[in-house]
Amino acid sequence: MLNNITLGQYFPGDSFIHKLDPRTKLLCTLLFIVAIFFANSPISYGILCGFTLLVILVSRLPFVMVLKSVKPIWIILLLTLCIHIFTTPGETILYQYSFLTVTKEGLELGVKMCLRLILLLLFSSILTFTTSPIVLTDGIESLLRPFKCIGVPAHELAMMMTIALRFIPTLLEETDRIMKAQTARGADFESGNIIQRVKNMLPLLIPLFIGAFRRADDLAIAMEARCYRGGEGRTRMHQLSYGSNDYVAFVVIFVLIFGLAFLRWGTKLI
Repeated sequence: MLNNITLGQYFPGDSFIHKLDPRTKLLCTLLFIVAIFFANSPISYGILCGFTLLVILVSRLPFVMVLKSVKPIWIILLLTLCIHIFTTPGETILYQYSFLTVTKEGLELGVKMCLRLILLLLFSSILTFTTSPIVLTDGIESLLRPFKCIGVPAHELAMMMTIALRFIPTLLEETDRIMKAQTARGADFESGNIIQRVKNMLPLLIPLFIGAFRRADDLAIAMEARCYRGGEGRTRMHQLSYGSNDYVAFVVIFVLIFGLAFLRWGTKLI
């Protein structure tokens, strides 16, 4: 399961998506999240799925690698589906046993919610796959810079978020190493009930937290040794600038939003 967690990883490339300004990719991701909530029909969700597939193809990312980002949350998807199936009232009853009732409306709502989660995670994964941590930091800081006038520490927030994303693969690698070491010493992480498995995780969590704090301390010492003093007076080797590809990306995402909005509300006015 640890090998399937791909959040925070960067896949180098030279595609149209890779070349976009990080601010464009961040804003387009936010706009796509808005577009997801405009969808309310099979046609709308089909358009969103097709658009996501097109973005994956244009970015030239391995399709299997992108799909791996969904696999770790299958439990959340299953719980989301079950909650909506068994708690959503409706007129069309598909199955009923004792106090459990499955309705057509609940099934449809559960599938829609799962699709929203999958599309959200896929598009967010494309963002991290096609943007290096350093460039992502510059993009987040640039977008937060207007809020500095009200006291928002733009550079510090951007740095913290990027470091968190950067260390996700490192912590997963550390977790895998500790699990193998504990398994070699006789630890069992697979058998037993849920309570027993939670108890078996203690030999894994303690050294993992100790290692995480040690890495954080080493990183802080390294940054101080390089005279890091935050965002004041810092310069950049590469200045961010919008290009023609960025404007094309904005036009495409706005066309998608307006199209979904028309399918939801415009068809009722005709």
